[in-house]
Amino acid sequence: MPAPNAISPQQLARLIGTPKAPVLLDVRSDEDRAADPRLLPGSVWTDDRALTDLAGQLSARPSIAICQAGHRRSQGAAAWLRAEGGPSEYLEDGFEGWRAAGLPLIDAAKLPARDDRGRTVWVTRSRPKIDRIACPWLIRRFLDPRAVILFVAPAEVVGVAERYDGAAFDIEDVFWSHRGELCTFDVMLAEFGLALPALDRLATIVRGADTARLDLAPEAAGLLAASLGLSRMYADDLEQLEAGMLLYDAFYRWARDASDETHNWPTNKPNAE
Repeated sequence: MPAPNAISPQQLARLIGTPKAPVLLDVRSDEDRAADPRLLPGSVWTDDRALTDLAGQLSARPSIAICQAGHRRSQGAAAWLRAEGGPSEYLEDGFEGWRAAGLPLIDAAKLPARDDRGRTVWVTRSRPKIDRIACPWLIRRFLDPRAVILFVAPAEVVGVAERYDGAAFDIEDVFWSHRGELCTFDVMLAEFGLALPALDRLATIVRGADTARLDLAPEAAGLLAASLGLSRMYADDLEQLEAGMLLYDAFYRWARDASDETHNWPTNKPNAE
């Protein structure tokens, strides 16, 4: 019987990467984090004895507390947040259970520095099409849900990233960019260790659409068409990004849950007599 107010690693894994993912709070000790500094996708370190202010920021958003093995730190943190009026659970078996299940952990050292509100900052070229929407989607769904995405003139990307302690991406001569036949989305998956079949499938589609190799996946042409359509619909890059988030949410769920499903019309045609 599941423990009360607990969520299993498998249940949480189904939520991560979706718009309904809870806020993930890593409350492990300094010693445990030093032993393995990786993070669950989208999680952020939190002091489990300074939760009152955090509860006000979370408002009614669901949260999951994660400690090393699912004992006093995470159960206490989740209970405290519930006492402050917010829905909160703890990860059953904690970080150790997640790791033992072979679920993805990200290399936190490769994230840019966080600002005074705990957000990472990412900077790229304005007027995005494919990679520059796919990468922010990946960042917000799997790395930092509160990430700040800045779109600026190409010549200013590196300078703006340096000014705000951010990471420049999808521009020449920076770390987060195309490498050989791989696009920036591929590079982020590899560098952060996000090895999931659905993301691998999505990466092939993104690569095909972004590098004019539509033969890589039948869906690449559809992503290209939808992306170019969005770029014509929105003059504001951030509005286009918000619309693109829904597009990539749909492609991800298809890649994860529906890639084997087919459809034909009509599906309920009565038998001819």
